[in-house]
Amino acid sequence: MALDRPLAAPPARGRFFETSWPVRTGDIDAGKRLRLDGIARYLQDAGLDNLDAVDAADSHPLWIVRRTVIDVLRPAVWPERVHLRRWCSALSTRWTNMRVQIQGEAGALIETEGFWIHISGETGMPTRIDDGFIERLGESAEEHRLKWKRWLVENAPAADDDGIEDSEFVLRRTDIDPFDHVNNAVYWQAVEELLADHEHPGGGRLVDNPHRAVLEYLAPIVSTDKITLRRRRDDTSLTVWFLVDDALRAVAHVGPLTT
Repeated sequence: MALDRPLAAPPARGRFFETSWPVRTGDIDAGKRLRLDGIARYLQDAGLDNLDAVDAADSHPLWIVRRTVIDVLRPAVWPERVHLRRWCSALSTRWTNMRVQIQGEAGALIETEGFWIHISGETGMPTRIDDGFIERLGESAEEHRLKWKRWLVENAPAADDDGIEDSEFVLRRTDIDPFDHVNNAVYWQAVEELLADHEHPGGGRLVDNPHRAVLEYLAPIVSTDKITLRRRRDDTSLTVWFLVDDALRAVAHVGPLTT
């Protein structure tokens, strides 16, 4: 099952990008835990810093993330300092799987993977990564013919199905990026809102125990869209469908970590 798939281990060869910073108070919940949207922002910042470090920011400035996987084995807690280690685990000519391992000086351990697509500034479409950059990324990659395949394939259920709830998610101007799209970290804010009181089957909150969170972005959401969050909770997990006029734009799933 895709949701149980282990993330790639750090390679014995190839290039890593490493950086660190303290957990900020704007990224934590009331229990001082680093939230999922905070982790997503860390992944974005590390990606941009990585491009700068390898002199690829000018030649490859535009990327979109199609899927983010976040495995929280031990949550980061303010005021912990976290160290990020980033590398390419798989790639093709237009996209890559980028792994980021987040370790905290107080014991945090968060493993992540992002499916990143290189975008042309002229066409707005996926475009080939330069050969030199492919060679550099491929030094750490175990797979060189990466293909996109959805992990979260279930269609959004009907609003009147048993156990299904709908709510509105209101956008703010601060949620929008320079392309008039909702920033990918904002989707995680919606997930956090719905996870706030979700209990773990073994006791306590789901987010305070080891858990895997997956979010797949299927089509952009723009500033004028009206978003409906359709959700289903069960004893172990939360699934959220992001709908605009009943069209599916993204889907998220959070459940106990089983790997």
